Amino acid sequence: MSTNKKANRLIHEKSPYLLQHVYNPVDWFPWSDEAFEKAKAEDKPIFLSIGYSTCHWCHVMEKESFEDEEVAKILNKHYVSIKVDRELRPDIDHIYMRVCQGITGSGGWPLSIFMTPDQKPFYAGTYFPKETKGRYLGFIDILTYFAKLWETDKERLYEDITEIDKYLKKSMVIPSEEPDIKTIDKAYRLLKADYDPKYGGFGTAPKFPTPHNLLFLLRYYKITSDTNALHMAEHTLTSMYKGGIFDHIGYGFSRYSTDQAWLIPHFEKMLYDNALLAIAYSECYACTKKELYKDIAEKIFAYVFRDLTSSDGAFYSAEDADSEGEEGKFYVWSYNELFKLFNENKMSLLQKYYGVTKEGNFSGSNILNLIETDLDTMDPLLKKEMEEIRTRLCFERLKRTRPFKDTKILVSWNGMMIAALAIGGRILQRCDYIIAAKKAVNFILRYMTDEKNHLLNGYKEGENSAAGFLDDYAYMIYGLIELYQSTFDSQYLKKALDFNRVLINEFWDEQSGGFFFYGNNHESLILRPKEHYDGATPSGNSVAAMNLLRLYEYTSDLQLKEKADEIFKAFGKDINNEPAAHIHFVTALMAGSRKNRQIIFTGKNKDELIKVRKRVDSEFLPFTTVLFHDGNESVYEVCPHLRDYITDNQVTAYICEDFACQEPTKDIERVLSSL
Repeated sequence: MSTNKKANRLIHEKSPYLLQHVYNPVDWFPWSDEAFEKAKAEDKPIFLSIGYSTCHWCHVMEKESFEDEEVAKILNKHYVSIKVDRELRPDIDHIYMRVCQGITGSGGWPLSIFMTPDQKPFYAGTYFPKETKGRYLGFIDILTYFAKLWETDKERLYEDITEIDKYLKKSMVIPSEEPDIKTIDKAYRLLKADYDPKYGGFGTAPKFPTPHNLLFLLRYYKITSDTNALHMAEHTLTSMYKGGIFDHIGYGFSRYSTDQAWLIPHFEKMLYDNALLAIAYSECYACTKKELYKDIAEKIFAYVFRDLTSSDGAFYSAEDADSEGEEGKFYVWSYNELFKLFNENKMSLLQKYYGVTKEGNFSGSNILNLIETDLDTMDPLLKKEMEEIRTRLCFERLKRTRPFKDTKILVSWNGMMIAALAIGGRILQRCDYIIAAKKAVNFILRYMTDEKNHLLNGYKEGENSAAGFLDDYAYMIYGLIELYQSTFDSQYLKKALDFNRVLINEFWDEQSGGFFFYGNNHESLILRPKEHYDGATPSGNSVAAMNLLRLYEYTSDLQLKEKADEIFKAFGKDINNEPAAHIHFVTALMAGSRKNRQIIFTGKNKDELIKVRKRVDSEFLPFTTVLFHDGNESVYEVCPHLRDYITDNQVTAYICEDFACQEPTKDIERVLSSL
């Protein structure tokens, strides 16, 4: 955008999304008291636009409408216009997305809200074209209609406001019910019914990775030995990798596929998708010992380290789908481009294995993919040739204009990546992943935690945004638990327990149970929601429930288990009725309903303990709590029950199941074999 144009108020913001709109002719405000006071003083409605920096349709609406002088003139005359970055203010986004879904039956971004100066919505939608096209209402017509209605028939608008307010209050009533253990099998049947036997995944198009579905299936296979559950997980993971949703040149997964075969992605890459998928591939490798899944997990981490990691070791949020105004331009290849780069033999390989054609598969260009390739038949020599092609294309791609990178740092998404690195580090035996997870934790503890031990939501260029939300705490605690499991350094478990106490004190609903999305000290909005659906990522409440169960296993603090049970009850009716929409909750329920199995290895011979740990870490043990204790007394503060276990020079195993312990044994090989 040319800086010859006048900057608006957003020039003072740190959000990459808000800064993208600095030179719009629209007189944008950030979410602020100033905006609402102006709307009240001038008796104007508010137009609220919510999006994020790598959102393709947000870019389209900006170009068509927010950069347009005609649209800006209407907005500036009749409205007070507010821009919000959904990733820095997810509380605002959650509330008004609920409004949009209630009014239209669907949602998405950009999110467009029309509301009163006291934040009461009366209309909502997502992307609007500038001009009316067929059945699609144009933004100018909508703006003009509501501006006139505000001036001439405000009572009619307030009738809509009253109905929307009733809907919002009704949506907050979540009937409690004890979760039914049969819900686990019901969730599996629903996934099985929705499964795509040809391409893997669930449903048709568009297709989202939804890694928590796959994590559930791996665990369901573990407890039932149902090979179809494992097949669905493996087939989906393999098909996603072979499709264009995976970047076969630079690695990493795009946000979703627009088609059923995983071929054509929506090209933006999000940190959270890659974190959760890295966990799924790492765990599938532990479960099956198939090298393909290890290789894919390592490719995901390679992408994150190269393109989404700050110099301080924290992780950036996302990369855009667009470059030079075109979606996917950075990623696709014309046949002629490739023909100029490679000889006849290499072109033959591109056509045979990467699906390259003269016609292309995406607007005349090619998205490289392995959909028609049998990965099992590729011999080492062929793989070497394919790697040579990939390296050359990677080099050539560096000459292109890169997509925009959102370099803000979010605690919640960093917590996911910390968990992924900790899990991947121990399963794949990669110490460098563990070191990277520690570095990210250190960044967050140093720069994104206040003096009261409260987390802050976002960080950009030395400045923090709002106080942390439920997801920030839930995912950071998750990451710390996994890092403790990978290091058995008690400082990480202690910090997880500290943040968990803050979460309970600041976010817990004393009346109905469960966690509110924002805390007691946050800005009060028109609604205080409790999110419990597991969507693109597991909900904060389902992650918190799993965290509580695991913290209980480590500490033997029964109050933690009781708090998890209260969460299950608070959302139990919805979980029982719609388990597929609460799949991570069902996974947590599965963990909480299993026999309490714990193995404690003790010994002062650290070399021997390390050997045992390597064997244990390579196994898929989702329902077994494993602890290693070398006699270091610092752990007693968080795991006081470890005082009861004798530690001598020889490694000893203590196996307890369902609150009954077997005789300690030094026959470690027998114990390891039984895993």
